[in-house]
Amino acid sequence: MRIIAGKAGRIAIKVPAAVARPTTDFVRQALFSIINERVENARILDLFAGSGALGLEALSRGAKACTFVDEHRQATSVITENLTKAHLSGGHAVKSEVLTFLKRDSASYDLIFADPPYWKYHGDKDHVADLLKSELLPPRLAPAGWFIVEISSNQQSPEDENFSLLTRREYGSSAILIYQKS
Repeated sequence: MRIIAGKAGRIAIKVPAAVARPTTDFVRQALFSIINERVENARILDLFAGSGALGLEALSRGAKACTFVDEHRQATSVITENLTKAHLSGGHAVKSEVLTFLKRDSASYDLIFADPPYWKYHGDKDHVADLLKSELLPPRLAPAGWFIVEISSNQQSPEDENFSLLTRREYGSSAILIYQKS
């Protein structure tokens, strides 16, 4: 894994063992070609951050700040290590379960990334649907902000009356969904 572009482009990043499926370079490149103009000076929230690849890429491309949230201590340690190695400022990692973090956070973000564990089987927790239905996410998203999610391409796009799905793009086994507040 590496940061693709920007001031830290081509720097290899570490992936914690707890991360089973980091966002591939190909998917990140496709995503950032879609959101490119929105990244400069943006405040970013990276939920289920894992290695921090999405937020690191955003900081490298000129985002003002990024808060990385993951419930695994190893993930937050690796994100901090990746920030140092890439010489990126404006980022900090928070060890917390996502909904718990959103309950106590009061900041507003221009872009919110979420790359939760994929929903695979009936009965699995659908983290994206839970986030969309929670009343915790809308106040965190700036008025013109985007909520950007990676899910399995086999999964339907979760819907909620508080959000409009702007686009769904599929890349092999992954799909990128971009929502904004309704």
